[in-house]
Amino acid sequence: MDTPLLDTPYTVIDRDRLLANLEVHRQRTKKQGIAYRPHAKTHKIPELAKLQLEHGAVGITLATIGEAEVFVDAGIPSIFLAYPLWLTANKAQRLAALSTRADITMGVDSVAGIQQAATTLGETTIGFLIEVDSGHHRSGCDPRAVEPLAAALAAHGLRCEGVFTYPGHSYHPGATTTASSDEVEALATATAVLESAGYPVTHRSGGSTPSLHSTKDSLTETRAGVYALGDAQQLELQTMEMSDIALSVVTTVVSARGHTAVVDAGSKIMGADKAAWATGHGRVLGHAEARIVAMSEHHATLVFPESGPQFAPGDILNVIPNHVCNAVNLVDIITVVSKQGPPEQWAVAARGKNS
Repeated sequence: MDTPLLDTPYTVIDRDRLLANLEVHRQRTKKQGIAYRPHAKTHKIPELAKLQLEHGAVGITLATIGEAEVFVDAGIPSIFLAYPLWLTANKAQRLAALSTRADITMGVDSVAGIQQAATTLGETTIGFLIEVDSGHHRSGCDPRAVEPLAAALAAHGLRCEGVFTYPGHSYHPGATTTASSDEVEALATATAVLESAGYPVTHRSGGSTPSLHSTKDSLTETRAGVYALGDAQQLELQTMEMSDIALSVVTTVVSARGHTAVVDAGSKIMGADKAAWATGHGRVLGHAEARIVAMSEHHATLVFPESGPQFAPGDILNVIPNHVCNAVNLVDIITVVSKQGPPEQWAVAARGKNS
């Protein structure tokens, strides 16, 4: 039985595994000939973002102005807000203040959104990327309908830097290659439309962790984020191995019956995400066949195969959340462990920065 560093449950990052993942990603994108701008909503931790920059990232991707304020304060020099923002006067003021301290780009997917940005921002150094829908059907315009958006940006004196998309439908078993092809086609279509209308396209941004391996060289950058830490969804999709998982939750067995164990980590530290195709509420680090079969707020039920181990109350296990982005956002501090030195504490500094 391992001795926990803290009272369980608590979230840990294996720094050695994290660094290995960052290096693999650096080499992969170098071979693919594309830049990478990882989505830091996955971790919300400035220290980790700085490690990503040290491993070649050209900047980071974020979801909200509040997240951007945290990372700019931490010295991150280049940020892309990869959603179509609707700028109120206050949001525009905050974004404008950030643009004096860092390179800021934001997404748009409608003429109305562009007009609102122009009205609230006025003259600005902020850049814009037009979002196109590549099959996820969340935000993004039809790739064939980008010309009016580029025209609206030009009419308002706003800088259009290119196009982006999110192949979110890659998060389904067997769909990664198809989603990547959809992504490439959407970006290529949008680029052709813009260039034929006389608008230069310097950025074609896309990517997700499931589609990383099949990303084509028609992209100029990938924004994948989960690759750094991993989660049970990536194991389920077979896009990461158990040995790639860098984040887990340390938990104590509080009850045991044969090959079933109940631990003191539930949805309030692991998150409640469970895709329809998932085979459980999470996994167990180092035990590939085990599954979390039930979860409540503070407990989870783990089932191991008949040929697997049996655990007793007091034993320590590491469990893997289904969705790392949600799990990170549930804690204030993450313990970082390494064979190379003593544990550290990283604050989840952008936790709760939802606007």
